[in-house]
Amino acid sequence: MLDLFQRGGWTMWPLLVLAITGLVFIIERFVTLLIMNKNPKKFVEELKSKIEKEGIDAAIQFCAKNPSPFARIIESALTEFQYVGKDKGAIEDAIAKAGVTELAFLDRGMPFLSVVITLAPMLGFLGTVSGMIGAFDAIALAGTVEPKLVASGISEALITTLTGLAIAIPVSAAYTYFQTVINGYSRTLEDASNKIIEILMSLEIEEA
Repeated sequence: MLDLFQRGGWTMWPLLVLAITGLVFIIERFVTLLIMNKNPKKFVEELKSKIEKEGIDAAIQFCAKNPSPFARIIESALTEFQYVGKDKGAIEDAIAKAGVTELAFLDRGMPFLSVVITLAPMLGFLGTVSGMIGAFDAIALAGTVEPKLVASGISEALITTLTGLAIAIPVSAAYTYFQTVINGYSRTLEDASNKIIEILMSLEIEEA
């Protein structure tokens, strides 16, 4: 690996930076998506039971004790319900505003992975072009086309293209996976939020 790195030329250094960046944010995304609450529907059922048995105040306290971002969103909805009652529009606005803040973590790191996916192949190709120029310069200086010299130059030039693709492909796969998980989680949160609104709209106004 060290030999390939040295033979690849100067573009191997920015490629190394991109590889480290991709690895760091892949690990960060895995950890973040692992620790978040992945079952909002179960949380809604528990919250519904809490509201029916103990009221809105107890439900708010229940949300406050839950570390998930979804709990923070629902807490804002319940708090808004206490002030405005069955004003569906106001509650939906409260959920939307809280969602922007609480769910910002879902896309954190994704732009960096996108940059790695885009730049790694481009830098790899740039290194190849640079290496090919060097190879042809060596041929020109030699004054003759020797198959060994040509093959050696082209082989070294292609190392950066190989490296760029080797970085971009797994990062691209991870990016697609994370995006799928995020989209699914967002849809689940939306459904759960609508269910909470239905529950609040069905309460007797005295519960507020």
